[in-house]
Amino acid sequence: MNRRSLSFRTLFAILAVVAALTLQMNTVAAKDEPKSGFIAEVLGQLDQVKGQVISLEGAIPQDKFSWRPMEGVRSVSEVYLHIADGLYIFANAAGLKSPYDNKTLFDEKTRDVRTTDKAEIAKELNTSFDWTKSAIAKLTNADLEKKVEFFGMKMTVRNVLITLLNHTHEHLGQSIAYARSNGVVPPWTAKQQEEMNRNASKK
Repeated sequence: MNRRSLSFRTLFAILAVVAALTLQMNTVAAKDEPKSGFIAEVLGQLDQVKGQVISLEGAIPQDKFSWRPMEGVRSVSEVYLHIADGLYIFANAAGLKSPYDNKTLFDEKTRDVRTTDKAEIAKELNTSFDWTKSAIAKLTNADLEKKVEFFGMKMTVRNVLITLLNHTHEHLGQSIAYARSNGVVPPWTAKQQEEMNRNASKK
């Protein structure tokens, strides 16, 4: 083996080691990458809306879970199940691969009517919120800028997460209207009213 051949082999060996070390460093950097403020804010919003949804669902009597304001719209139980399924649907759109595929989740004839049991629905809501939060927490800043297709539109994962929050808050509002129609005051409002009354009585 001549000296020139040995030099090339040495050079290739050095380059291979450098490439391997670079790949390893990039992988570690991706794992240790600090989460953007946006991801933290999404998780905070999910915590807040979860607390409201779960507490409101718990305040509605079991015998009202089949109530609906008119024919052709979701009942109380169906709205809560739709909230749980909606989290999975948007997670799938963001590439997070929920426990259910969208073909199953979009089958409203079976999904929305699968149960009217208050305790079972509460369990499904908790599971869905917790899974979604855990999945979103694993996203990196780079993941947010990835383009995905949802309902025939191209959007970033960031946009999907914004829409996920909008959808959840939309149906929370619907649930508040349903509760009020049945004489149920949202627990957080009832708490505020109690504090206001206590403060007023002290004056």
